[in-house]
Amino acid sequence: MTPDCKTRSARTGNHPDGNYLQTALRLATAATPVLPLRLGKVPFGNCRSCKDGACGGRPNMRTAGPCSCPAPCHAWAAATTDPNVLTSPAWAPAWREAVAVAYHPGGAGLTVVDLDSTAAVTWAQGALPATRVVATTRGEHWIYQGTMPSSNAVRPGVDVKSLIQYVRWLGPGTGRMVDLPAAVRALVVKEDTNPARGEVASSVPERATWDRTVVTGCRHNERYVLTGLERGLALVRARTESGAGSQAFGVARFLAAQHIGCPGPCGLANLGERIVATAVSVGVPEGYARRAVSNGLETAVERTA
Repeated sequence: MTPDCKTRSARTGNHPDGNYLQTALRLATAATPVLPLRLGKVPFGNCRSCKDGACGGRPNMRTAGPCSCPAPCHAWAAATTDPNVLTSPAWAPAWREAVAVAYHPGGAGLTVVDLDSTAAVTWAQGALPATRVVATTRGEHWIYQGTMPSSNAVRPGVDVKSLIQYVRWLGPGTGRMVDLPAAVRALVVKEDTNPARGEVASSVPERATWDRTVVTGCRHNERYVLTGLERGLALVRARTESGAGSQAFGVARFLAAQHIGCPGPCGLANLGERIVATAVSVGVPEGYARRAVSNGLETAVERTA
């Protein structure tokens, strides 16, 4: 038996029949795990039994799955596609109080980049591959096919929601969904840029050179390339407190994009080595610096493919 008519809310484009439960059931049919949200657009709190740790890892919302408690506890981890659970008596009180429906993107094989401001949307339009977009009150959700770790505040106004978070359902959105790109994965790599005083994160890699002896198919002259490189390296060096790894990613992406139209080779690996060396010199662990630069070079190719 489904909850009574008190679950009905104002008709909207996202809930055309004015019923959050029916919206949830439609999403569940499409293999999207869902849950109700209460006032404040947050999940319903854990019951007393779950607060006492009766559900193993679930009280800390580290894993999803069945719970000995039949109520919708544990936020995103309670999201389900089971219509019997969604329409159960234990969930009925929650649907009566619900003000929205949320879904677990990781459970649906998705990653959502939550852009919470106009500035964040502008950044994404220049930094990320176009994909399906859902409008929000203050910005947009960019949805990609694929999962990854979740992380908040990866940059101003930007959260990445996938494996251990929920997202409010605001409609199907517009545009063609594309695969999760390296540019998004790079946003949540932990950056340990500041080793403790007296410690060395890693040695500075050997300096690589870029000149006409290694680039026979580049359409740019040496002065143009090296001037751009030095300007980029200056940006990395300026990040002495934090963010040098992310800056290295951005510099690599920008420089690689300048060579998309060249027949090649353009010595991008040599440019990448210079960026890595500079990032390491301001405290970025070499392994992280190499991943960030490699992702930046790859992302430039992805965005023009």
